[in-house]
Amino acid sequence: MSNSPETNGIDRMRPIAMNERSMSWFSTLFLWLGSNVVVTTVFSGMLFVPDMAYPKALTIIIIGTLVGGIPLILMGNIGTRTGLPTMIFARGAFGQRGAVLPTAVNTLVLIGWSWVQAYMGALSLNQAVFYLTGYTNINLFTILTEALVVLLAMYGHRVIESAEKFIVSLMVILVVIVFGYMFIKFDAGSLIQMTTIDNTSITAIVAFDIVVATVFSWMLMVSDHNCHCKTEKGGMIGTYFGFSTATIIAMTLGATVSGFSLLNNMTRTYDPTVLIGESNPVFGLVAALVIFISVVSTNTMVLYSATISYLAIFKKQRFWKVALTIGIICICGALLKDWLLSNFQGFLIMIGSLFIPVVSIMLTDYYLLKRSLYDASEIISGENKLYWYRNGINYVAYISFIIGAGFSYYFTYVQPLSIGTTIVTFLLTCVVYSGLMKVTGKIRVQEESKESEVI
Repeated sequence: MSNSPETNGIDRMRPIAMNERSMSWFSTLFLWLGSNVVVTTVFSGMLFVPDMAYPKALTIIIIGTLVGGIPLILMGNIGTRTGLPTMIFARGAFGQRGAVLPTAVNTLVLIGWSWVQAYMGALSLNQAVFYLTGYTNINLFTILTEALVVLLAMYGHRVIESAEKFIVSLMVILVVIVFGYMFIKFDAGSLIQMTTIDNTSITAIVAFDIVVATVFSWMLMVSDHNCHCKTEKGGMIGTYFGFSTATIIAMTLGATVSGFSLLNNMTRTYDPTVLIGESNPVFGLVAALVIFISVVSTNTMVLYSATISYLAIFKKQRFWKVALTIGIICICGALLKDWLLSNFQGFLIMIGSLFIPVVSIMLTDYYLLKRSLYDASEIISGENKLYWYRNGINYVAYISFIIGAGFSYYFTYVQPLSIGTTIVTFLLTCVVYSGLMKVTGKIRVQEESKESEVI
C-alpha cells in the first residue's frame, strides 16, 4: 500500500475485516499510552492540589482511572467485534438516521478539543524557547503544532500507529527525566505534607468524578482506533493498561507541578515548563517537549476521529481532504488562545452532559439489549432496516438522552450533587433506556446474524 493520503484513507466506511487489521496488543498499548499524557489531562490534575493532600489526590487519580477504564474498554471492544468506528455502530442504538445528530455533535466537540490542546501545547513550547533564546511567537508555535498533527492524521490509521510507537517511546523517556528532575530539585517531603486549603469545592468525591469524566471524554473515539485491533483480548488489555497508565502519569504530573509551584511561591500552574524553565532552561525545554509531543500524539488521534465522524455522515468524500479541511479549521480555532482556556472548564462540563448519556445508551443497547450482537454489514447498508426503528430514528434513545443530559446539567450547574454526576448520570440513563426499550418493545436481536463475520 502506498503512503499517499489518497490510498491511506482507510478509513472507508465499511467493516474492517480481520485480515486487514494491524494492531496487536502491543501496538494498542502504545497507541493508548500516547493518548492521554496530554496537557488537558495534566491541567485536570492541577485542580486537586492543594485542595486535598498530595497522597490522597494520587489515590483518587488511580482509583478513578481504573474504574473509568472499564466502560472505555467495553466501548472499544464493540469496535473490535464489529470492525466499525464508534459513530457508525451508534446507528445500532440511535437508528440509521438518528445517529446523525450525536455524530455531528461529536465532530464539533472533537474539533474543540483539538483547539484547546494545540494552544496549550504551543504555550509550553513558546515558553521554553523564550527561556532559551528570548524569542516568543505563540501564533507561530500554535500553527506549527497543529500543522504537524494534520500531516500525520491525513495519512490514515496505519501511519498514526507507526508514528505513535516512536512518539510514545520518546515521551516516556522525557517524562521520567522531568519527574526525576522535579523530585531532585524540589522538596518531595514538603509536597507530601503540604497543607490543604479550607472550604474547597474539590472534595474527594468531586475529584473522583472529574477523573472518571476525563475518561468518558474518550468514549466516543475509542472504537475509531480499536476497530483495527486483531483480537478482542489484545485490544482490551492494551487499551486498559495503556490508557490507565497515560492518565495516571498526566494527572500526577499536574498535581505534582501544582504543589511544587505553590511551595516555591510561584503562581499556581500545571505546566512543568514554567516550574522548571526559569531555573534551568534546558530541563524546561525537556518539559516543553513532553507537552508538545503529547499534544501531537493526542491531537492526531482526535483529528482522525473527527474525520471519521464526519465521514459517518458524508461518506462519499475523500478521507484525506476531510482531514485537511478539519485540520485547517483546528489551526484557526487554536488561535483563539486565551478565550479557549477561560472557557475550558465549561467545555468539560458540556462534554460530560452530552457524552455520558450517549455512552450509557450505546453500551446498554449492545451488551444488555442486543446481547453483544450487531450486524455490521446491515448497519452500513441499512438494506433490511434492522436498525430503522421509526423513520430511521430510535426515539426511545433520544428521550433517554434528554433525561440523562438534563439530569447531568441540572445537578452540575443548578443544584450540584455532593457525590458528583458522572456515574449517577451513566446509571440513570442506563436504567431509563433499558426500561423504555422493554416497555415499548423496541428490542430486536438479530439471532440470524450469529454466524456473521462481524461477531
